Amino acid sequence: MMTTPALSVLDLVPVRRLSDGTGQTSAQAVASSMALAQRADELGFRRYWFAEHHNMPAVASTSPPVLIAAAAACTSRIRVGSGGVMLPNHAPLIVAEQFAALEALAPGRVDLGIGRAPGSDPVITQLLRQSGTAGDVERFPSHVQDIALMLQPDGATLQFTSGGEYRVTSTPAAVGTPQIWLLGSSDYSAQLAASLGLPYVFANHFSGVGLERALDLYRTGFQPSESLSAPLTFLTANVVAAPTASEAAERALPQLRMMVRLRQGKPLTALETVEEATAGLAAAPADEVALVDAMRERWFVGDAESVASDLTSFAARHDVDEIMLSPVAGAYDAEPLDETRGRVQTLELLAC
Repeated sequence: MMTTPALSVLDLVPVRRLSDGTGQTSAQAVASSMALAQRADELGFRRYWFAEHHNMPAVASTSPPVLIAAAAACTSRIRVGSGGVMLPNHAPLIVAEQFAALEALAPGRVDLGIGRAPGSDPVITQLLRQSGTAGDVERFPSHVQDIALMLQPDGATLQFTSGGEYRVTSTPAAVGTPQIWLLGSSDYSAQLAASLGLPYVFANHFSGVGLERALDLYRTGFQPSESLSAPLTFLTANVVAAPTASEAAERALPQLRMMVRLRQGKPLTALETVEEATAGLAAAPADEVALVDAMRERWFVGDAESVASDLTSFAARHDVDEIMLSPVAGAYDAEPLDETRGRVQTLELLAC
């Protein structure tokens, strides 16, 4: 008998445009995400994470710590965190200080998901990494360990070649620490999480390719640590649930078309409305339509009963007890710009 998995939320804070060329402001997009976080809290979802992306017209989640603080302030129970902080863009001490402060704001509710992807294009990546060695991807494993140490109440001790020591803590008088997760979509992060004894999440919502191998590498190579005695993982998934399968398919189109533009290297725009995406797909070349169809096969799109059943089977197949939904439902032209009805609807229909 399959057990219904716990559900969480991954939010990229989508920004949409209207068919007439106008659209959401960043303030409206963030407001709609805060309302979604509140609803997820009320519905009993386990966690609410914000991704880190830069210079993308359709994505306003550029600063996870800021968004996490806002979400923590308007919720009371749900865990809040990053999915994730792209560590090569930041100095480890800054990350540790930010998340220590978040832990002080919302004790026992903070997750620090860490990834090593840039979260943007090569030009923006260079701008983000002008700080020097903090952007050295080769030092990613040691930077993860540095953050973990600096977040501990006792902090970390720097050793100087001259023989001296210097104590570093992310915040004075810490009581608790955020839970650190490693995120990734390749073998590298799975193996690193296993060797460090950390929880691990495969970014299945991004592509899904290599999922089984990554989970196997993580589970078979896991080394128990002080913070974790056994492997701990869950899966992410792009999800749209609606009262009817036809509405769900329509609401999935804007995000599908944006992902196709990203894969094909085309200029990115704010997220289309359902009407604009439908018209655009009808006029699209056959190869683009085929790519949309192929991508949709990996998503969970349909009425509430079918999506819930498919998610339960997906969790059982990969032996996890939690699924993190990326609620990618788009909006119709007539829907208010400061609301995200399709995404709220997805959560409400799937809540246990």
